Amino acid sequence: MVCVPSSINELEIDSFEGQLTQTVVLSNISWLTYQAMLTDMGEHRSTRITYDQGVLILKMPSTLHEIINRLLARIVTTLTEELGLDIVNVGSTRLEREELGKGAEPDTGFYIQNALRLEGLDPLIPGDLPPDLVIEVDITSPSTQRMSIYQALKVPEVWRYTKKKGLSIYHLGKDGYQELSLSQVFPNLSSDRLNTFLEQRQTQSENQVIRAVRQWIQSTQ
Repeated sequence: MVCVPSSINELEIDSFEGQLTQTVVLSNISWLTYQAMLTDMGEHRSTRITYDQGVLILKMPSTLHEIINRLLARIVTTLTEELGLDIVNVGSTRLEREELGKGAEPDTGFYIQNALRLEGLDPLIPGDLPPDLVIEVDITSPSTQRMSIYQALKVPEVWRYTKKKGLSIYHLGKDGYQELSLSQVFPNLSSDRLNTFLEQRQTQSENQVIRAVRQWIQSTQ
């Protein structure tokens, strides 16, 4: 569902319920208004906010959305543990560049190749250092606009889940994002393998799926 209120005051974020991801779209929003909304809404919220040159989108994830997102995040963490890689999970930390007029809060973002550049519990993340990997889950709310923002911010890899296609891997090239069968962050990992893990979750617990991830990694070493 897409709602287009005539003013910000008409937004009633807390009134949205149900299992479908809800989306609110506002046009002609200035950067200052966008920043003011972020301040007013605070950091402790489930709503994801996207801003792209005057268009502001608020997404309220469903339970299904969050289950898939968090499972994929656990898979990423497990992969780094088993492969001996460093990782910084920044969750939905906002990515933005005022000079580009763009900002987005991914479902989950990770620094892996650049993890060691972020020191301590509260690192200062350079504005020109995007996450190495971003997860986007689309149940009923397309992430097409966020993909264009990630391209402008130079996020090198995006894992995008849709109910129609399952999990797809996109890598940033000179002509934009290209769908690949293998991850560049985890070179032996395919989208087919990730979809197998997601399918297992239909009949197995989350911890059982994570154990299967560990067993698969160990079998490939």
